[in-house]
Formats: sequence, C-alpha cells, structure tokens
Amino acid sequence: MSFEAILQNVSKHIALNNEEIKVFTSHLIEKKLDKGQIILSQGAFCGTISFIKQGILRAYFLNPEGRETTIMFGIKDWWITDMYAFTKEKKSMLSIEALESSTVLLLSKVNFEILLQEIPKFERFFRILMQNAYIREQQRGLENLSLPAKKKYEIFIEKYPSIASKLNQKQIASYLGITPEFLSMLKSSGKSYLD
Repeated sequence: MSFEAILQNVSKHIALNNEEIKVFTSHLIEKKLDKGQIILSQGAFCGTISFIKQGILRAYFLNPEGRETTIMFGIKDWWITDMYAFTKEKKSMLSIEALESSTVLLLSKVNFEILLQEIPKFERFFRILMQNAYIREQQRGLENLSLPAKKKYEIFIEKYPSIASKLNQKQIASYLGITPEFLSMLKSSGKSYLD
C-alpha cells in the first residue's frame, strides 16, 4: 500500500519525521470502492474521515421528500466526511458515494483521537483542513445567495474542470441548487434571461 499521496498532502501543512510517518500510516486503512458504492449512509454513525487517493466522491443530503442536494464533490488529494457527525460522534446528516471506482485511506474516529495524542502537530493539520473547508463552504453559500445560476455554473466548471465532464446533469444541478432541466437550458443557451 502506497502512502505517498497522503504524505504529500500532510506535508503541505506540517513536517513529519520517519517515526511520525510510521505512526500516522499505521492508523490508516485502504479501501477500494466500486462506482456507486456508499461509504457513509445518512442516519448512520460516522466513524471515519477519508482521504481520496484516487477517484471522485460525492456527499449529499436526502430530504424527506426524496430530493437530493449535493453538498460537495471530493476529488483526488481531498479529504471527505460528514464533519459535524465525525467530530460530534453523531449520526450522519449526509451520505457519501463513489461516483467512479475510487480508493480512499480511512482514518477512524478512534485512531484520529489517538493520532492527536501521539503526534500533537496533527491538531494544526486538521485545524487548517477544517478552516479551509469552512471558508470554502462560506464562499459557496454566499455565491448561492447572490449569484445568478449561469454564474454559479461557470464558477463550478472553473473549480472542477477535471470532473465536470464525468458528472451527470442531475448531480451538477443538485450541487448548484437548480433543476436538471434548467441546467440543460443554461448549458444550451447564452440568452441574457438566464443571467
């Protein structure tokens, strides 16, 4: 099992010596996912945070009427979980599925807590991850409240150029908060009434 990708990810924020690398990697479990496989179900206990080694994952919320809202897409070199449920040890509000064959490295909540005790500098690493996630979600929330659908779609394509072509219209529309039919009109029309 190769840990090169996750170690490069960690090294963006903290430096680990050889002994710390051994301790950190001993807490990780590699899991291969098939396309469509759910690694976290809404309402289930969220016991892991996942580093995406390869593939694309999607976190989404299913409302009582059965409508899906995509909260985020996770791509190679990103971390993904239901952060609220993971940190508070609550039932998940989200489901997370693989949109293609993927490989993740799982860090369980138990091992996460042990890791923070064994290597305190991981407190800094995960604080930075959570700050960045908060900033990203705040920016997305403001964009959703203030920008027209066309601009939101353009921003999405700019942010996710490597995966946009791999997603279906329903998934993109769910992320943008619009219907697939409206997205279809948006993609095929440059008319000003969409602005």
